[in-house]
Amino acid sequence: MSAEEGSRRAILAAAAANLGIAATKFVAWALTGASSMLAEAIHSTADTGNQVLLILGGRASRREPDEDHPFGHGRARYLAAFIVAIVLFSLGGLFALYECYQKIVAVRAGEHDELAASRWWWIPLVVVLVALVAESLSLRTALRETHRARAHLSVIQFIRQSKAPELPVVMLEDSAAVLGLVFALLGIGLTLITGNDIFDALGSGCIGLLLVVVAVILGREMISLLEGESASPADREAIGTALTGTDGVEQVIHMRTVHLGPETILLAAKIAVAPGDSASEVARIIDAAEARVRAAVPTVGPLYLEPDILRGVESRPGAPRGTKEN
Repeated sequence: MSAEEGSRRAILAAAAANLGIAATKFVAWALTGASSMLAEAIHSTADTGNQVLLILGGRASRREPDEDHPFGHGRARYLAAFIVAIVLFSLGGLFALYECYQKIVAVRAGEHDELAASRWWWIPLVVVLVALVAESLSLRTALRETHRARAHLSVIQFIRQSKAPELPVVMLEDSAAVLGLVFALLGIGLTLITGNDIFDALGSGCIGLLLVVVAVILGREMISLLEGESASPADREAIGTALTGTDGVEQVIHMRTVHLGPETILLAAKIAVAPGDSASEVARIIDAAEARVRAAVPTVGPLYLEPDILRGVESRPGAPRGTKEN
């Protein structure tokens, strides 16, 4: 199974779980007035919308290049994931924090405890426990697909280094969903035990803080990808080895890479060739170098190689001696 298929499976699993859970949480809130249930219902609704955004972003990224977008639409996936971070921050995190504030104000004003007084007090507990099972299964799917994709990387390294946004987004969302449900269970449970509605409000506040933290992490990573990240160190090393291993390439003078999308790298490099090489020989060298690079790193897409001659001129500070950078 490809990484893209694994991402799609994780997205669909998360969307299916969130859609059903959101509806049951809204019902539980309507019957009991539990703040934690409302915060969790909005959270699940936002997550469902986020999965739709990721699917739409993936579809948009597969559009063919055109005159206005000669390098394709690969970064549409990064944009979709960045919008997901905004939705988590605003519709999820800030709303839950606002609901926490409103409930605390109401409790301090002596308003009636809806949850403890409701004859449906047990429904939020059932909903949370069922949701925990569903979200845990969704998280297991995301972690399984992530494990296949991250190889030797730790989870944190995978989130920071992954060029495909879907798996990190779904994994963080599902992790936040499970932890948020734990907060909701604690808030509702303590409120039912003590009769003090402040615990339900604090549960909503913890959910809000959790979603804000996750949104900030996602937003930071997606901004970096939208700005244009280079290929991974392993890919850069493989590209350099392929270039220098080409017959006729004396040295790589300098090289630049940038991800146009998760599976497309743009490469531009200046390579040193022998002063006596003819134009046809230089063309042969470049063709051979391109073939070796694409064999070594299949994700290399647009590739531009500029031949040059080493003359031993002074290079800029930090550049290797005997090379030229301009």
